[in-house]
Amino acid sequence: MKCQTWGRLVAIAIAICVTTPLSVQAQVWPSKQPIKLVAVFPPGGSVDQVARLLAQPLSQQLGQSVIVDNKGGASGSIGAAAVAAAPADGYTFAVVFDTHGVNPSLIPGLPFDSKKDLTPIVLIGTGAMVLATQAESNFKTFADVVAAAKLKSGVNYGSIGSGSLGHLAMALLGKSGGLEFQHIPYKGGGPLMNDALAGHVPLAIGSVFLVKPHIDGKRLRALAVTTSKRSANLPDVPTLAESGFAGFDAPAWWAVLAPARTPPEIVKRMNEEINKALRLPDVAKRLDSQGIDVVGGSSDAARVFIEKQMDVWSKVVKDNGIKAE
Repeated sequence: MKCQTWGRLVAIAIAICVTTPLSVQAQVWPSKQPIKLVAVFPPGGSVDQVARLLAQPLSQQLGQSVIVDNKGGASGSIGAAAVAAAPADGYTFAVVFDTHGVNPSLIPGLPFDSKKDLTPIVLIGTGAMVLATQAESNFKTFADVVAAAKLKSGVNYGSIGSGSLGHLAMALLGKSGGLEFQHIPYKGGGPLMNDALAGHVPLAIGSVFLVKPHIDGKRLRALAVTTSKRSANLPDVPTLAESGFAGFDAPAWWAVLAPARTPPEIVKRMNEEINKALRLPDVAKRLDSQGIDVVGGSSDAARVFIEKQMDVWSKVVKDNGIKAE
């Protein structure tokens, strides 16, 4: 009996030693050091702007400096890998884009497991992508695009890059509708918009954030949006679901992630603080101006959404033989 009792005491002592550091970390967080938001794309894009928009209110709410660190490259996977490898102490988080849901199936040999090595904190929001054409184009409606894409010659379109969500959405659209689309990948949104405005590429697909300024300037015409509901920023533009492709839904999205094994207390607190920031009128207004519909909610809801995106786009990548650039 004495041996059994001693064994139980040793087991309890070991358990206390293992869990105490995490518990202590959670209790003192975030007083130890500044919090880093790793924006997984370069400065200037929507990921960078979302990170910077969150940094200020989070700093005030948490009583700790929150800094933005841009680590772009490889469709956001370089920044995500850095966060996956960071200490799970609540001082390093990733701000990711929808490419995070595509990268596992598109990029061979990622140095991390997207599902196991990162913990979703919150889904910031979703946004429509817009299929647009130059204002003087013969494509007046999406029906005109469908008619042309049913011909053997098909229709060319541009996206921000091979394997981008716009590329995958058009591949899915073409396959489901028996339409001929030829993809022209660009090195980002700037070059894509330049050629779309000049009429060098007949169709362009990009986020509301990227395309809307040119629609407002009457230089591009919006033909359809990729979300299941119309965009509040472009209320007169029909969805693809309305245009004969029932159930079609391909949203852009933004989320915050942490290294796996981050203490649950920190995950919960950071989730609560980001949700609080998202409810601030100025933050919500600025996100809306970028074409982002605020979602928020629990970390579990974010995980379900992100893993579903990974599953959906993995099938599209496989079915269409899509390769990274």
